[in-house]
Amino acid sequence: MRPLRLFAIVLPVAGVAALGTFAATDAYGEFASRGGHVETPESSIEQPEHHGVRAHTNYKMFVPNAGMAGAQNSSLEAPAQAGGPPYAGYFYETPASLGCVYQLVSPVVGGCSPNTVTVNPSGGSRAIAIVDAYHYPTAMSDLSLFSAQFGLPAPTNANFQVVYAGRQPPVDANWNIEEALDIEWAHAMAPNAKIYLVEAASSNFTDLLRAVSVANSLVSSAGGGEVSISWGGSEFSGETSYDSYFAQSGIVYFASSGDSPGVNWPSTSPNVVSVGGTSLSRNPTTGNFQGEVAWQSGGGGPSIYETLPRYQSSISAIVQNQRGTPDVAADADPSTGMWVYAYPDWYILGGTSVAAPVWAGIVNAAGGFSAATQSELATVYANRGTTDISAGTCGPNQGYMAKGGWDFCTGLGSPVGKGGK
Repeated sequence: MRPLRLFAIVLPVAGVAALGTFAATDAYGEFASRGGHVETPESSIEQPEHHGVRAHTNYKMFVPNAGMAGAQNSSLEAPAQAGGPPYAGYFYETPASLGCVYQLVSPVVGGCSPNTVTVNPSGGSRAIAIVDAYHYPTAMSDLSLFSAQFGLPAPTNANFQVVYAGRQPPVDANWNIEEALDIEWAHAMAPNAKIYLVEAASSNFTDLLRAVSVANSLVSSAGGGEVSISWGGSEFSGETSYDSYFAQSGIVYFASSGDSPGVNWPSTSPNVVSVGGTSLSRNPTTGNFQGEVAWQSGGGGPSIYETLPRYQSSISAIVQNQRGTPDVAADADPSTGMWVYAYPDWYILGGTSVAAPVWAGIVNAAGGFSAATQSELATVYANRGTTDISAGTCGPNQGYMAKGGWDFCTGLGSPVGKGGK
């Protein structure tokens, strides 16, 4: 199905009508060299009164400058190739292009250009639970359109289910975009896994943790799997008393490390895999992949309240007996972002909200991380070495992301059975 033309109308005006309230410019002055700028939704801005009470999303939206596609030798109205991006001429990530970059597909085509590659990641089993706040009424239809656009298996009542953690929550436009991002990219990386979208009554931590409990039950009943958490907030005293929510046997938890300086809980919990961000570099004319570097806006650092887990013993001198984040990373820079569909529009999104479900999907499809998350992470840290990211570390921690045989930034290596790049 040909997507609606609203993309050409909405993005040049920053998608304000569709997404609700956005910051006029990114909070950290993040302007992209590709021709455009980054907008931050209200749901991703932590207010002082939210501290320790309410979580925020971790996504940002990239808004291309008008005429940008023309500069890339194409047009907004050029027909998109089947399985490719919804509008030709842009070099933002599709399931096939990201799978190509991270060597999750075969064959791996040179350049991995989003406008030419169409082979998607495959595999997946058991379940992935996405925990988010508020109700997303068009979840099934949006995931169906996303899947049809990129040639992914269609969602059905058997492999996709929306579950309320209590009564049906109210609708929130900005959180709907978060939920779209999470379910679509988990499905993109593990198209054969069952996806549960567990909706909390609100973005309060009490409601979200209640939803985590529901997710635990669902994933356990499916035989195990992953829980993806794209939300978080600044650390607060007493956070350690909630870490037990992320300790269900047979489940691996992935939590976004945040999109600004500092650390986020529950990313700091020693029971989760903290997921940070990178930025992909592509040739501005051909769209060919050139490299991957650290995303400088990604959150991370030593925790104030969480003590050093055993699996980080090899970096104890760096973090001084404090839990360090992030543990791993994937593409999160909105200026090198992902295509996401949320009725009635297509968007280009980034942030560590992307990286968490991407990692959950990759690990689900690979079956690489064991249920014993801490044991698996101990192996990761024990084998860390010099990062192969060519410019900068894979996060603000100056070594947390380094590795030996693991491609620790991007998700390659032992977790997905591909080895280093």
